[in-house]
Amino acid sequence: MKNTNAARRIARQKNGWLKSHGLGNDYIVFNAENIDFELSRENIVRICDEHFGIGSDGILLLTESKRADFGLTIYNPDGSTAEKSGNGLRIFADYLYSMGYTDKTKLSIEVGGQVVWCSLELGTDADVENITVDIGKATFVPAQIPVISDKQEALDIKIVLDEEDWVFSAVSVGNPHAVFIVDDVNDIDVIETGSMVECHEIFPNRINVQFVQVLDRNNAVIEIFERGAGYTLASGSSSCGVVAVLYKKGLVDEKVSVHMPGGTLEVEIDKDYNLRLSGPVERTACGVLL
Repeated sequence: MKNTNAARRIARQKNGWLKSHGLGNDYIVFNAENIDFELSRENIVRICDEHFGIGSDGILLLTESKRADFGLTIYNPDGSTAEKSGNGLRIFADYLYSMGYTDKTKLSIEVGGQVVWCSLELGTDADVENITVDIGKATFVPAQIPVISDKQEALDIKIVLDEEDWVFSAVSVGNPHAVFIVDDVNDIDVIETGSMVECHEIFPNRINVQFVQVLDRNNAVIEIFERGAGYTLASGSSSCGVVAVLYKKGLVDEKVSVHMPGGTLEVEIDKDYNLRLSGPVERTACGVLL
C-alpha cells in the first residue's frame, strides 16, 4: 500500500481498519476508540473469515495502557485471545507510526500483561522499512508454559499421536510453543499432526506447534500450526520459540535466519535467552466496516 496518507484517513475513521502482513501472516488492526461494535467471538470469527468477512489470521486492537506508550489486545481468528505475537507486534508498531498515532521510532507496547519494546527502521522515503521487537526471555519451566510434565525443563518430552511416538521440547516466549525437530519438514503433514498436538491434553491452554529442520548453525526451516489459527505462512513468536529450543540444545548460534513459506525472519538470542526479532511489514488494504 503506497498511499499512506489515504490509508491514514480511511483507517482512522469510525469503524476504520488497516490490514497488513508480516511474510504472509496477516492481521486487521482496529482502534478501540473508533469502533461502535463489540469484538465478540462471533464478530471476530466473521471478520476474519476469508469468504464472509475481511479475511485474516487475527485482529489487533489498539487500547490504552498505563504501563506503556500503547496497549494491544490480540485476537485469534477463532475468537480466543493470544498472549503475544511477534508478527502482530511488528504490524501493530507499523500501524501506530504509519497511521499517525506516534512519531516515535522506539515504542513500548503492553500486550498480554507484558511490556515489549519495538524499534522502527525508516527508509529513504521516511516510511517504515524494518521493525525489531524485543520479545523477552524464554522459559522452559513446564508450569510457566504450561505443559504437564514432571521434568524441571520441558525438553525432549515424548508424546503419542495416532499411536506413533513423537518427541518435542516446549518453551514460552510470552506464549506457548511445542517444537519438533525433524529431518525434513516436507515429510510432515503439518495440518493433521499440528491439530493433534495443539489440543492434546498435555497442554492445558492448547499450544502453538512448530516443526523445524536445522540447515546449519545460522539457518533453520520451520512449518507452523498456530493455536486458534491453524496452518500459518509465518510467525514471529514461533520463530523465537524455535530458536530458543535450538539454542538450548546447542544446535545454533546467537543469530539465526528462520525460513518459512512466507519468507525469512532474523532472530537473535543471548546467553540468558533474551530474544529479538527483526523483519518487514507490508500494508495491504484498508477500509471501513459496515
